[in-house]
Amino acid sequence: MMDFINVLAGELSLGASQVENALRLHEEGGTVPFIARYRKERTGEMNETQLRSLFDRYGYLKDLDQRKQTVFRTIESQGKLTDELKSAIDACLKRHELEDLYLPYKPRKRTRASAARERGLEALADFIASQNSPDLTTADLQGEAEKYVSEEKGVATVQDALAGASDILAEGVAQKAEHRAFLRDHILTEGVFVSTVREKFAAGTTKFEMYRDYKTPVKSIQPHNLLALRRGERSGVLQVSIAINEELVQNHLESNEIFSGAENVREFYRSMLRDTYERLFREPIVNEIRAGKKEEANRESVKTFEANLRDVLLAPPAGMKPALAIDPGFRSGCKLVVLDATGKLVDQATIYPHNTPEQREEAVTVLKNLIQQHAVELVGIGNGTASRETDQFVGEALANTESLPVRVIVNESGASVYSASKAAKEEFPDLDVTVRGAISIGRRLQDPLAELVKIEPKSIGVGQYQHDVDQRLLRRKLEETVQSCVNYVGVNINTASRQLLRHVAGINGAIAASIVTHRNEHGPFTNREQFRTVSQMGPKSFEQAAGFLRIHDGDNPLDNSAIHPESYDLARTLLADAGAELSDIGKRPGLLKNIDLQRYVTETVGEPTLRDVIHELQRPGRDPRKEFRYATFKEGVKEIKDLTQGLDLEGVITNVTNFGAFVDIGVHHDGLVHVSQLADRYVADPKAVVKVGQVVKVRVLEINESLKRISLTMKGLKPHPKKPKKKKPLKPKKEERSYTIEDLKSKFNSR
Repeated sequence: MMDFINVLAGELSLGASQVENALRLHEEGGTVPFIARYRKERTGEMNETQLRSLFDRYGYLKDLDQRKQTVFRTIESQGKLTDELKSAIDACLKRHELEDLYLPYKPRKRTRASAARERGLEALADFIASQNSPDLTTADLQGEAEKYVSEEKGVATVQDALAGASDILAEGVAQKAEHRAFLRDHILTEGVFVSTVREKFAAGTTKFEMYRDYKTPVKSIQPHNLLALRRGERSGVLQVSIAINEELVQNHLESNEIFSGAENVREFYRSMLRDTYERLFREPIVNEIRAGKKEEANRESVKTFEANLRDVLLAPPAGMKPALAIDPGFRSGCKLVVLDATGKLVDQATIYPHNTPEQREEAVTVLKNLIQQHAVELVGIGNGTASRETDQFVGEALANTESLPVRVIVNESGASVYSASKAAKEEFPDLDVTVRGAISIGRRLQDPLAELVKIEPKSIGVGQYQHDVDQRLLRRKLEETVQSCVNYVGVNINTASRQLLRHVAGINGAIAASIVTHRNEHGPFTNREQFRTVSQMGPKSFEQAAGFLRIHDGDNPLDNSAIHPESYDLARTLLADAGAELSDIGKRPGLLKNIDLQRYVTETVGEPTLRDVIHELQRPGRDPRKEFRYATFKEGVKEIKDLTQGLDLEGVITNVTNFGAFVDIGVHHDGLVHVSQLADRYVADPKAVVKVGQVVKVRVLEINESLKRISLTMKGLKPHPKKPKKKKPLKPKKEERSYTIEDLKSKFNSR
């Protein structure tokens, strides 16, 4: 059996105790967010990324170990399992290494070599092998082969006999792990991907033009290039191959397999080895390499998707304030919905501001009335058709209005998917899909995370070749990302949807539904202990979930923090020793600042937990997401035709790929900032300099209106300056000016 603990510790540069404890916690039902947040002492403060890497690799090694047991049994049943072979198999840490060793013993279907054996030619093959010696200078292969000519056995000629013997010897060479390893290494280090466009496709007629005469080393091909090649190949546009130095491979085989002093034996072996390479080596190894590169591309593309999804889900919320959301349209009108400070639908209307002057005037009246009636503080406008025109209309309609609400263009990717989903139908069975879409737009402005979890991640529009990668891997990794984000922020159990709750650590769909049912039947939760009364919420689920479920304005201030109930006694002790009460938490920034942590360290509670508890006591319930900010699109630039080369614009990053970033600049078609144009320095990974949702300054480089392509640059443009930190006054002022809500809104809008 494999020593999983030490192997994993060595591979991941972790301590053996870290690995052992983390695996034990995981096998006991611990979720990654819970282990990372509440079991830091046992894991040596491993973060979520380390834990997921550990569990993924552990799963791979477990599967590999099971495969090894099958291999052992099969070889042992043949009576061929030597100590040397057993040690070599035990040492394998990769699947292809194991399969190379197993290949000579693997039961297989009928081959040319097995057919030759059935015709009695194995003895001839053994004879020829015996002549492959430097001590022999002559060998009568023809004469020996004549002995095996037999019409009855299907060996009509001497050439047939020699060909059969060659097939047997070729199979033996092809099964040697060292030769397969050499060819594999050669392709990985020296091979070149080559692609051409098929003759029937004229220049400029396909979307794969850059691959018309394309060459790139196998070792350095970028994931997006490989996935594009595969897509072009599947669509019948591209022919893709891997160029190999076949002479070098042949020389390697000959130098390691030919020893005879007899020229006719040497020539026989040369021919046999060429056949071995062309028939038994090249295609299987090339296919294996391509599959391996595809797996690498899968992983890298999924990582990019994960990073983008995390940025989208953790986008700064505008806040739970009364909001008016607009799903814009021309002839069909604009759907308006009003949401209260909890995201509840309270009003709706349809206006037609883009048709006749009379309808536009009526639309102004409806818009103003809704905003005034519901004290709207936020206006969110979907970025689809008629978005900029609607934004302009709203700006003009409210130009002379006091207390202007914040107006934001909202990325509506996936809103239509949600509006037609089962969840939307259950929540709003009597509403039109366009109204449901408007609700989604408004809610994702108030709180992106709470709304976007209702949409399948692949529909949010931040992937890279998402339909070309391993869908099971993609689904699993995106689910992990959603769970990570939800637990990082925390969830208000009294307002969270069933879709949001199911991503909390320890909670599945059934428990989430039970929480909502319990809430509807018994009213809001007032303390965390009430979670135990929820149907299907067992002790393990409570342990995993409690710290991530928050109660605002409940019986206990600790219930609105990330402090786990198991640490409540510790929190009370810390407060008591500091001369403070529960009511003081969050109100005294310096509380517990200079405390001696060593006084409170025990066998089960270490400094990591103490630091976390103290941090939460100082700032309980704090939203870890960044401050809300939005892009201001340039006036008069609404369509691609309005763009000019050299024009400076403000936009928002909508997607980040390995080759650059896409930016919404308000013209219905995102522009591309190639990786080479992202900064005034070399950028290896776009994710290192830009993120989805980031507001950036760009300059138009090139416009191709017919292809709807916009090339942008961020070079030479200063990033948005960071807000300077406010300096604390040396002495408290005697008089402090008080600001009204209207003052603050005006101040915010003027930025």
